[in-house]
Amino acid sequence: MTDQREVAIVRWPGQAPSAQDGLADLLAAYHLQTQAEKGEAVAGVAGLPKRYRVEVADPQAAFVDDVVLLALSGDTAVGCLVVTASVDGRSEIKRLWTDPAFRGRGIASSLVSAALVHAAESGVSAVRLSVWKWRAGAIALYERLGFTSTESWDERDQLFCMERAV
Repeated sequence: MTDQREVAIVRWPGQAPSAQDGLADLLAAYHLQTQAEKGEAVAGVAGLPKRYRVEVADPQAAFVDDVVLLALSGDTAVGCLVVTASVDGRSEIKRLWTDPAFRGRGIASSLVSAALVHAAESGVSAVRLSVWKWRAGAIALYERLGFTSTESWDERDQLFCMERAV
């Protein structure tokens, strides 16, 4: 029996099909929660904007040029994060999500730390991210990990942009 307190961070793909299914479930939960927080709740994945449905339907194709980090508890995916391919010496962190049943265990911190290690190994000079302004807990996490506010590169209202040198 696997100790549910132990969580491993792994790069995806390369895991068993159950991890792929788990990634799709995590992405679905992330997008559904985000839509609800924006005041645009939908009943299920079919109601999400097309660009998000594509990620849920086929994460491997959606993130083919990126690195996806998964937090696994045993064979169960309990957290995810995407590190985009470098553009102009920068990578971007996207889709950080931890299953609510596993929050408070340092999984998000571990995922971001692993993303920073990957970025350093990839030779990028900085990592950036955007986060919805109402996600105060996520912003506090990013600040603890050395990210600072930066000028927005995204036109969507309510996004807070941050960056950190690697």
